[in-house]
Amino acid sequence: MNFRTQVDVPQTDFRISHGDGIVMLGSCFTDNIAAMLMRDGFNVVANPMGVMYNPVAIANLVNRAVSGRRYCLHDLVQTPDGVWHCLDFVSQYQSADADELLSLINSRLDSVANAVSHASVVAITLGTAYVFTHLATGAIVGNCHKLSAHEFSRRRLSVAEIADALAAIISLLPGKRIIFTVSPIRHVADGLHGNNLSKATLHLAIDAVGGHYFPAFEIVCDDLRDYRFYADDLKHPSAMAVNYIYEIFGKTYFSASTAEQAILYRKAAARAAHRPILSAKTD
Repeated sequence: MNFRTQVDVPQTDFRISHGDGIVMLGSCFTDNIAAMLMRDGFNVVANPMGVMYNPVAIANLVNRAVSGRRYCLHDLVQTPDGVWHCLDFVSQYQSADADELLSLINSRLDSVANAVSHASVVAITLGTAYVFTHLATGAIVGNCHKLSAHEFSRRRLSVAEIADALAAIISLLPGKRIIFTVSPIRHVADGLHGNNLSKATLHLAIDAVGGHYFPAFEIVCDDLRDYRFYADDLKHPSAMAVNYIYEIFGKTYFSASTAEQAILYRKAAARAAHRPILSAKTD
């Protein structure tokens, strides 16, 4: 008897090799898979501006990187304490010195642009369909920087809005192999029903644009389907679950020779991490 619903390895001619430049953007789940790819010798740039959860924020970053449109003072928000914030990205992008902050942002944006221009593979992991809009500017933000909730409104994007953002990403990256996936991380703060609505909306939008999809969400929620495959917070996949997802990722996108080469890199990384215990000298 079979007591689980195993997710089949997706059938695709989409391949990733060690010669590919890979850019990965999205939720913190992106960082988990990127770390394994780096360990296995792949050329990966992951979340250079920090984690990003909603598709509009990711599309805005890709647009900036490809168009070369740099950040200016009017793109920042200043709070009453005199601190400047860039709400497009994680909360580290704040400073009492606006010029210093703009220099940091634009320097890192240049690195994103360079990585994207040289990449042949771009992987986008969507975390949530919920967004915060900054009321004073009317802009959908990537991060609220723990500012007052009164400064924002919150809503769930429609399928059409997300599909438009994903279509924009695709059009901005002609010739790139693009992978979309939905993060299996549970946003329980939205409530279980709200989390399910959010993830379903993301799935529908990816399907609407016909994007290439890797089933990380289904691997955790339908194949593993057990709390023992979650971390202690019961929201993030455990290390065992991430390893299993990566195993299926490799079976999906690596040729036999690429998989063999990845194992060699992995063994080399394990040897480099090993620190022999030297016995104390005795007279």
